[in-house]
Amino acid sequence: MAPISKDCDFLVIGGGSGGLACARKASGQWGAKTIAVESNRLGGTCVNVGCVPKKVTWNAAAIAETLHEAASYGFQIKETAPFDFKTFKRKRDDYVRKLNGIYERNLNNDKVEYIHGRAHLLSKNEVEVVLDDGQKETIRAKKILLATGGHPNIPKDIPGSELGITSDGFFDLETLPKRVGLVGAGYIAVEMAGMFHHLGSETHLFIRQETFLRAFDPMVQETIVGEYERQGIHIHRNSSQSKIEKLDGQPGWMKMHYKDKSSPEGASIDLDCLLWAIGRNPEVEDLGLEKAGVNQDPKGRIIADDYQNTNVENIYSLGDVCGKIELTPVAIAAGRQLANRLYGGPEFKNAKLDYTNIPSVVFAHPEVGSIGMTEPEAIEKFGKENIKVYKTNFKAMYYAMMADSEKPPTQYKLICAGEEEKVVGLHILGQGSSEMLQGFGVAVKMGARKRDLDSCVAIHPTSAEELVTLK
Repeated sequence: MAPISKDCDFLVIGGGSGGLACARKASGQWGAKTIAVESNRLGGTCVNVGCVPKKVTWNAAAIAETLHEAASYGFQIKETAPFDFKTFKRKRDDYVRKLNGIYERNLNNDKVEYIHGRAHLLSKNEVEVVLDDGQKETIRAKKILLATGGHPNIPKDIPGSELGITSDGFFDLETLPKRVGLVGAGYIAVEMAGMFHHLGSETHLFIRQETFLRAFDPMVQETIVGEYERQGIHIHRNSSQSKIEKLDGQPGWMKMHYKDKSSPEGASIDLDCLLWAIGRNPEVEDLGLEKAGVNQDPKGRIIADDYQNTNVENIYSLGDVCGKIELTPVAIAAGRQLANRLYGGPEFKNAKLDYTNIPSVVFAHPEVGSIGMTEPEAIEKFGKENIKVYKTNFKAMYYAMMADSEKPPTQYKLICAGEEEKVVGLHILGQGSSEMLQGFGVAVKMGARKRDLDSCVAIHPTSAEELVTLK
């Protein structure tokens, strides 16, 4: 065994949003001697290959939409050159690198020692870190947090699947594809399909069933699928892929063989980009969980309770590696609460994140926001006779100058339960839904009832006013 070279109160393995939030609070606020270890770039998935560069790209796609819509308002805009994807990518990468530096400075400001290397457990109190130069160092820690995140999957049973990329590879693309195929039905596939389409790529989305976003309310599933088709995105329902092969004489192009609802006997399509968005696995491959006796579920995720405890007394875990709710703000909130509980003294002895009523957004075109139960979930819990659903469907005023055939939908659904009509679910789609949901999320979290929304005077003219005037 390598000699013990460092000791600390708290060792955080994983430099993503959740791990860093926990490390900084433990050290900066509560004074625990803390070490953070990360083998890649600081900030994890969100900063480097997730939320941040995704939203920047979504912004670019939204600007492309606005330029198209401007003609309806009388603006005559001539395109003198195509979208400069290379310049856009360079500036996006520069922004991410800037954030990496900010994260490192924040660790230094909060007196967290940062080690760049690959860590794995030797026991429940010891971790070996392989540094960038190949040297090894052993750290003994009183408490250890496992916050290593996850990584996207590529199918192993489809010949040629390695010719495709994942959401990580999306941010490495140097040029915008001419024809892209995306496989998946979750929010990553849906968001990226929308971005590709509005930036100018011919876009094909292959889904296994009739709709995508199947964890969301049926209103969202049905409306966004229909809207994507109206916009010109090709949706391949009930699809499966059998083989991908390179195209001779066409560098970068491939042929994907597949079946779908309209081609049950089989078909093929030539693509210059194939993106797999079929799910994510926990980043645990060489973490050494078995050496410390840390339990995992059948999918390999670390099992942690609501207090982020694993089955090993001094080892904790949070974020995507647990697979509970894979959202950056969830990991950050859980990390801060854990640091409070471990080091904040008696008043924080029961501190934990409340995992109920967590708002989430899909940056589709249009945006989708959701908090609480879907209608089927509410029926299952309360019974259909004990819930009341309020809905509205309209065209936002922004689109008043456009032809009816070009107006995207805006739809809201409010799900209430019991005689008090407590709001147990809110689902919105349309322009501005991401910003709108944050405020309404506070109301739902506080236990708002339908009459509380009714009592709020509407702001006119806005789309949001529809939520306080539902009949």
